[in-house]
Amino acid sequence: MKKMHEVIRWPILLGTIMTASVTLVSQAGAQGDAEKLLKAMTDYVVSQKAISVTYDSDIEVITSQLQKIQFTSSGQVQLSRPDKLRATRTGGYRDVEIVFDGKMLTINDKDNKDYAQIEAPGTAEELIDGLREKHGVVAPGADLLLSNVFNVMMLDVVEAAVIGKGVIDGVECDHLAFRNMETDWQIWIESGARPIPRKYVITSKGTGQAPQYTLRIKDWKADVAADTFAFKPDPAAKKIAIGELGDIDEVPEGTTMAGGRK
Repeated sequence: MKKMHEVIRWPILLGTIMTASVTLVSQAGAQGDAEKLLKAMTDYVVSQKAISVTYDSDIEVITSQLQKIQFTSSGQVQLSRPDKLRATRTGGYRDVEIVFDGKMLTINDKDNKDYAQIEAPGTAEELIDGLREKHGVVAPGADLLLSNVFNVMMLDVVEAAVIGKGVIDGVECDHLAFRNMETDWQIWIESGARPIPRKYVITSKGTGQAPQYTLRIKDWKADVAADTFAFKPDPAAKKIAIGELGDIDEVPEGTTMAGGRK
């Protein structure tokens, strides 16, 4: 009888090993496919010398009473590589414009009708990094504008998967999901010959209730008029020192525990 049990258990054990092997192979294949699709998208975006998009963004915050609140903004991002950038963001609390012509950076607070300018010769990438590190200003989807975007997005990724298909604004997309220790993030990439990002969601796992930042990208164009990057102040606007600018974040002043940025 003991030998019969042993004979019976071997097929069960073999089946378990085979199932586990198939699962591991499937997971490895899914991660490889996800990275391949992401790389195709980033290569395509980096190859574009000029980019113009409109966007909608949602950022969630957790209040001190542990209530989740979402704030929504819309705007436009225009890039001409290597050294020109314009970004606008209009929400319920701030209407802000950033213009960079390769030499001068202008931050325009349209609500208060004042603006600040500083000399900042260099590339758009250097500007994006400088704004983030020195002033806490993050252009919408800033990582997507970098020339090393694939490496930046894949930094510290521990898991990747192709979730399947999705439809954004009537366009079929590949839905990918990635994980690192601090955030989970998802991206929807247009299927076919034009693999552009259509939606980007970042979830902060280290914050209670896991707030999210969502970016929906629309109206993708590969050309930008030259005068786009010439700042044209409102006749009533006043020039001030950059240190005198008010809070230009997309959430009300004093709001804490905001949703993630990668």
